Amino acid sequence: MLKVPYVTNYLTEHCGDDSYASLEGYERQGGYATARRVLTKLTPDDVIQLVKASGLQGRGGAGFSAGLKFSFMPKESSPENPSYLVCNGDESEPGSFKDRILLERAPHKLLEGLLIAARATRAQKSFIYIRGEYAQPAEIVQGAVDEAYERGYLGPDVMGTGFSHDVVVARGAGAYICGEETGLLESLEGKRGQPRKKPPFPAQYGAFGRPSTVNNVETFCHLRHILENGAEWFRGFGTEASPGTTIFGVSGHVVRPGLYELPLGTPLDEIIFEHAGGMVDGRKVKGVIPGGLSMPILPAGQLDVPMASESLKERQTLLGTGGIIVMDETTCMVRAGCVIAHFYRDESCGQCTPCREGTGWVEKILERIERGGGCLEDLDILSDVCAHMEGHTICALADAAAWPIQGLLRHFRDDFESHIREGKCTFTGSFEL
Repeated sequence: MLKVPYVTNYLTEHCGDDSYASLEGYERQGGYATARRVLTKLTPDDVIQLVKASGLQGRGGAGFSAGLKFSFMPKESSPENPSYLVCNGDESEPGSFKDRILLERAPHKLLEGLLIAARATRAQKSFIYIRGEYAQPAEIVQGAVDEAYERGYLGPDVMGTGFSHDVVVARGAGAYICGEETGLLESLEGKRGQPRKKPPFPAQYGAFGRPSTVNNVETFCHLRHILENGAEWFRGFGTEASPGTTIFGVSGHVVRPGLYELPLGTPLDEIIFEHAGGMVDGRKVKGVIPGGLSMPILPAGQLDVPMASESLKERQTLLGTGGIIVMDETTCMVRAGCVIAHFYRDESCGQCTPCREGTGWVEKILERIERGGGCLEDLDILSDVCAHMEGHTICALADAAAWPIQGLLRHFRDDFESHIREGKCTFTGSFEL
């Protein structure tokens, strides 16, 4: 049975059932009935308009309208001039593990979502790109694909409807940068995973030079429920600007780390103190990263914020992937910064100078401060370097490296200054580097 806690809702309500990953178990819960209706009764434009009306935002971090993204695809597609769907299952953002539960526990829901999206976009084939470290999820998804082909739910005549669609499972090799959609496309094609310059965008020139739509695992999994229940039903969850639920992954110094499917707009402090059980050993919370490692941190006094893009932007941070990382009062924010900077320096593909040099420079300055050799001027240099990284590269990795450091300096500058004044870490209970 499922080892991590979750709140029952439409995406995850059957994920505690070991049989749900199988085709038989999925069909017992109504699986593929919606895809059959979509393929036989709805036009591509019907599907696109319904997804647009639902307000579904991509759950991979950018929050772009899924229906609008579908509408960018060409109206004509054929085996000679194919269009593709690409499912981003790379999920390499530290603090994020929501897609994994869907890959492992609900792979047929993903496949049904791909069939619905294929109807909308007229795509001939889907590629499911799964991060290299997700060996077991990849095996489970491949098993589901094999079952679907055997039952006639994939292939040249899906469910006897005359609609054709193929699915290929592809594996990454453990590079964070391949979570960026164009870096993923390069890797999928067997090239080095480096982001492409845009334009052209994937809808014009995507996988193997063909028009492609890229969305993440959770986004595709919402489609069955939207097409089954309607746009107004979906808008009954969440906020006006950010409808639906999402799966929040909570990690760090909480009593019950795990996965919680909740409506967008659920207050951050409710997620931490009610659903995740509050702080370990009764300690006080110090700071929380709300959406994966690349999002700016929030201090303890700002945790009443609704977990929706529009509200988090007002607090100078973002929803990202919904990976909530909770840090208690023992945490040294200089050391947290060192961990963050090391990760992004190591994962930079090196293609853009501001990212390649900036991430290395940030790491060196933070390590110097941590060792006791820093000076107050280093903090101004850090801010200046991060400002020149942000918005000056092909992809957003440089932004992802700069934002959390900017957030740490904005809210926890005292930690950095005490390190510099004392020449050592003053948080004796903090984690060791």
